[in-house]
Amino acid sequence: MSKEQHLALYRKYRPETFDDVVGQEQLVTLLTSSINQKKISHAYLFCGSRGTGKTTVARIFARDIGCNPEDIIEIDAASNRGIDEIRELREAVRTSPFSSPYKVYIVDEAHMLTKEAANALLKTLEEPPSHVIFILATTDPDKLPQTIVSRCQKIIFKQPDIKTLADRLVHVANKEGKKITDESSELLARHGKGSYRDALGILEQVLAVSKKDVLHVDVITLLGTPDKELLLKLLESVCTKNSKEILDTVELLVSKKGVAIRTYDDFIELVRQGLLIRVGEGKEKGELERIAKEYPYTIGSKFILELLEKRHLLLVSEAHSWTAFVAILLSSIEK
Repeated sequence: MSKEQHLALYRKYRPETFDDVVGQEQLVTLLTSSINQKKISHAYLFCGSRGTGKTTVARIFARDIGCNPEDIIEIDAASNRGIDEIRELREAVRTSPFSSPYKVYIVDEAHMLTKEAANALLKTLEEPPSHVIFILATTDPDKLPQTIVSRCQKIIFKQPDIKTLADRLVHVANKEGKKITDESSELLARHGKGSYRDALGILEQVLAVSKKDVLHVDVITLLGTPDKELLLKLLESVCTKNSKEILDTVELLVSKKGVAIRTYDDFIELVRQGLLIRVGEGKEKGELERIAKEYPYTIGSKFILELLEKRHLLLVSEAHSWTAFVAILLSSIEK
């Protein structure tokens, strides 16, 4: 008897209908209306960051206009980006669908097409057969020629906010027979960086090491996330320009087996929350509120932009990521 194949959570809970799609209400309304009114474009451009559901929605759209699986063709432009592949596609589109009113071509990572391939595709988009619909999915529409973009109906996929993503994680955890707190789900959502796929991937790792109730300490351990108290101490050290305390606190963070880039991102998030408190939008009370009000010249948008601008330095070398972290903070207090 063969073992049941493991299915990743993002695939197991991938939306099957438009009703299942969360956080993209505006585009769902647009697409369903076009289907109901039989006003279907010959080409769509689905734009949005990774893990926001572009390919999933493309498949749902194709099914809803009556396409059977054999008439839904998916192409990964990252690995089929040359002119020869597009020439083959141009020949294939001429043939009629097997058993559907349309043939739908879903071209993922469309911005990866070479210039020659994009020009070849353009000729097909200019005069497509009536039975063909193209859906180009991309995380970087600016890299596509404007001539292609102008021939497509552009659909923007927005990143889910923290609450939407956290609610989805709670829903999936419950379906898996596990309980997860709002605190833990929001932490996982933040580390998902606006991607349903990435957030569910992290949740899957957490569920694998958890019992019925997901312990917040397990989440922190898995993510390599620092204690908030240490981050608050680090923030105040920056505010008071205390270089020794910055070095000592970072050393503590390292000793707790923290991950530099994740700690850095959590630090940015802490500064952001402090800024919200300063402008009257933050809900958090306690130590962060005190620091934010006591050091308004540090807790501000300028500091956040500086941290974001230098974030890439932590990615240059994993071995020296903590060194980059320290250097960025020390440089910020030298001004």
